[in-house]
Amino acid sequence: MNADTVLFEGMTSIRAVIEGGQNGVHDRRILRVFIDHTKKESRAKEIGYLKAVGVEMGFPVTECDASEIDALVSGTTHGGIVAECTDRAIPSLTADSLPKGGFAVMLEGIEDPFNFGYALRTLYAAGTDAVILSPRNWMHAAGTVCRSSAGASELLPLYIADGMDAARIAKDIGYKVVCAGIRDSVSAFDADLKKPVFLIVGGEKRGISRALLNEADTVVRLDYGRQFRGSLSTASAASVLAYEILRQNR
Repeated sequence: MNADTVLFEGMTSIRAVIEGGQNGVHDRRILRVFIDHTKKESRAKEIGYLKAVGVEMGFPVTECDASEIDALVSGTTHGGIVAECTDRAIPSLTADSLPKGGFAVMLEGIEDPFNFGYALRTLYAAGTDAVILSPRNWMHAAGTVCRSSAGASELLPLYIADGMDAARIAKDIGYKVVCAGIRDSVSAFDADLKKPVFLIVGGEKRGISRALLNEADTVVRLDYGRQFRGSLSTASAASVLAYEILRQNR
């Protein structure tokens, strides 16, 4: 496999790459799919789907030994199907990137690609329209992120911006900027989180900069059900807040 290509493991990830490309979410292309030849009967339906899509999208489906796939992959849940893909261009955030009346999220401070993927899975399920990433992010580990997000990373529109630029762009098009924090905060369960809303969640270690908090229309906190001196992980906090936004916009 070439150093500048990305490996996606398992049918869930590969199907997400296909659907995201067909829907115009990203420009990633599948170069070729490898299938363990011993899975021909047990995975016949998926293999038939991949071969049909391969004709349409221009990638070959190649049968090989399990040992050849094992030499390529890092995980064990691929089910004998992997795809070599191109990288994905992530555009810079502009005023035209976000939909009117939408819900966008910026995540900072997540410490590993698995937690990042778990967060994207929940954000996608909660109806997030777009995710804004800082210039340094986990998409260089796109295969791992896709697997841990159950494909959500390839179905979500992603954009690049630093926090201050993202907040100002969102404000300019009428979004309410909501930051997760403690100082001068209101409970997320009491705050007005009606769309359009741009949620920013920082890392549990460094949080969000004071300059960015000053750009917020609202700073929200998550109240606990008991005395607890710790903080939720970025992925957990983003998940709870995303579902509170979903609840308020039902």
